[in-house]
Amino acid sequence: MLDLRQPDLTVLMDEVHKPHNLSAILRNCDAVGVLEAHAVPPQGGLDIPDGSSAGTSKWVSVRRHRDLDAAVTALRADGFRIVAAHPTAGAKDFRKVDYTAPTAFLLGSELRGISDEGLALADQCVVIPMVGLVRSLNVSVATSLLLFEAFRQRQAVGMYDRPRLDPERYRTLLFEWAYPRLARRLRDEKLRYPPIREDGSVDPALLPR
Repeated sequence: MLDLRQPDLTVLMDEVHKPHNLSAILRNCDAVGVLEAHAVPPQGGLDIPDGSSAGTSKWVSVRRHRDLDAAVTALRADGFRIVAAHPTAGAKDFRKVDYTAPTAFLLGSELRGISDEGLALADQCVVIPMVGLVRSLNVSVATSLLLFEAFRQRQAVGMYDRPRLDPERYRTLLFEWAYPRLARRLRDEKLRYPPIREDGSVDPALLPR
């Protein structure tokens, strides 16, 4: 799975607060290889229940930000373009935008959608065409459509054909995913992770007593 992770594809959840939506969004992220999600927590904090997320919180970390401006600043510093799904004037059909470049999908809260601040900060607005009487989709459903379009585009140009993580980050995550309790202990003791051998084991001589 690490070979397929996309470090330059992510979501930014702006005060998405319903636990089932948070969980569904993270499941969508894991399904297309998102490495890390971002969130501006709502009042009361961010609650992601392990049960409804099918354990994806173990594989898709969530980086929390103080506010939306701080989140966008951090993402732009890492080279991301901010794409907001909102039916505003000038918004493009979401299927006609290139997501092979570093992309962060901005998602608004369930009640108010994307805020005026979020729209002002976005680099691009996209729209999901709809012909029914309902004006918008559930936030997790909309996220699924956006992410799977990005997945389709990236797969078509071979972005899933080779590992895309920095080798050092790859080794770190491999150890943490394979040996979570041991990794926690080593972090607590401020010790380096030992290498994982080809058979998946770790040399006992390199472990703390």
